[in-house]
Amino acid sequence: MKTLFERSSRFLAEPLDLGPRGLILIAALLLVPTYLAPLWKLTMFAPQYPDGLRLSIYSYKLEGGNRGQDVKEINVLNHYIGMRDLTAADFTEFKWIPFVVGALALLFLRCALIGNLSTVVDVFVLYIYFGLFALWSFGYKLYNYGHTLAPTAAVKVAPFMPPLFGHRKLANFDVYSYPGLGSYALAASALFLAAALGLAFAEARTVERVEAGVAG
Repeated sequence: MKTLFERSSRFLAEPLDLGPRGLILIAALLLVPTYLAPLWKLTMFAPQYPDGLRLSIYSYKLEGGNRGQDVKEINVLNHYIGMRDLTAADFTEFKWIPFVVGALALLFLRCALIGNLSTVVDVFVLYIYFGLFALWSFGYKLYNYGHTLAPTAAVKVAPFMPPLFGHRKLANFDVYSYPGLGSYALAASALFLAAALGLAFAEARTVERVEAGVAG
């Protein structure tokens, strides 16, 4: 048991080669669009809005189409069905997502500079947890908006959930919801991080075999 533990410790302590380090640096750079591009985009079409109403969700703000006027128009429509206004203050994610992404970028850079296989495993697990939690938080926000309708609303509608991904018909509106460039960059970062982990693992296995052969 002790021997297995020692072998595992040595395996995880194996320093990174240039290949994994380069992939991790690319993963870190791919976090930058999180601050520059939308994470998610929602578009609503209806007969009275043939050009659509557009809403872009960034990591730190909401931005409506038509120079911000679409958010106001969406909130007017929400008022009729008893849904509360879309405001940045309601999105607590705007307070922690930029901070967490920045912290992850620093961990990526630290891993690329002085890391080993163990640190790659750590940052990969943290990153996947962050991605899943952020997606759940966004989905819960959509669910909460559509299920907390004021009973005094002028127009009565059944509780609903706007689409998290894809298309859904809501009353006379066709609502489309898709990831923005920021989310695609986050997904690409995860892929590069996974590639770095796979390459680092393969290299550590090669070193282990060579050392075992020398010892034998």
